[in-house]
Amino acid sequence: MLDSLFCLLIGKSYQCPMENYTQTSTDFILLGLFPLTRIGLFFFIVIIIIFLMALFGNLSMILLIFLDTHLHTPMYFLLSQLSLIDLNYISTIVPKMASDYLSGNKSISFIGCGVQSFFFLTLAGAEALLLISMAYDRYMAICFPLHYPIRMSKKVCVLMITGSWIMDLVNSCAHTLYDFHIPYCRSRTINHFFCDVPTMLTLACMDTWVYEYTVFVSTILFLVFPFIGTACSYGRVLFTICHMRSTEGKKKAYSTCSSHLTVVTLYFGPFVYTYLRPRPFRSPTEDKVLAVFYTILTPVLNPIIYSLRNKEVMGALRRVIQRFCSVNM
Repeated sequence: MLDSLFCLLIGKSYQCPMENYTQTSTDFILLGLFPLTRIGLFFFIVIIIIFLMALFGNLSMILLIFLDTHLHTPMYFLLSQLSLIDLNYISTIVPKMASDYLSGNKSISFIGCGVQSFFFLTLAGAEALLLISMAYDRYMAICFPLHYPIRMSKKVCVLMITGSWIMDLVNSCAHTLYDFHIPYCRSRTINHFFCDVPTMLTLACMDTWVYEYTVFVSTILFLVFPFIGTACSYGRVLFTICHMRSTEGKKKAYSTCSSHLTVVTLYFGPFVYTYLRPRPFRSPTEDKVLAVFYTILTPVLNPIIYSLRNKEVMGALRRVIQRFCSVNM
């Protein structure tokens, strides 16, 4: 199981076994993110640390928002949904990648690849639509504070979340079903660290230009339009902030918006750039590096940005800790 890792630690004096790429006729091979070298091992350990931080941070945010009644507001309800998505999002990618790296067996079954692709597409789209919902929430709270309780009620939040999940499930089901009805050639080596649709299309034994057009349309609908909507919302918010008289209110609103914009930029930028490029301009190495931003880095940055820079969250953390300490005493 750990032969490949053992080879890296003891160096060249040991005759390491070659990686086993033996596969059945229906298996795919994921080449992974890092080479089997000491530098690759270092970056692998970094990714594992980031993964554990993402699990702890997002799970902590979900529990904190659930336990503290002061955070039972639309903004933090949406934030808890974001943490839930990120928790599942990164868990869809990293455990399989880590298992492949440690075992040296990089094969993934046909069904396993389909399941991973389905969850990736569903969670990626859900996060994109949730980010625009959060931008709309801040837009209403800052630009129309008197209408905020009506426009962003609990019922409205639930409808926004439910609608996002339904649209993403339909989209991901359509893409997954089509992807796994495409005839693939003898070579089933996917030059990526997960089953990504654009990379898999390069292995098809048929002309896929029609389907690539549908991928382009889906990218526009689920990434570009939400990004434009989010940018417009924050543009309007920043315009309103500039005309605020209260210095404290201006600072608080600006801090919140800058946090959101950081997440939006790191998520949408690499994602849109990757999926909208024509196949001749694609680079497997570049695709994998860009994918790290929206599959691994964004899930760990969300709880850090929203908790460490948010006084309400830190205050809720102190209240929860005090409550548990008083119960134990």
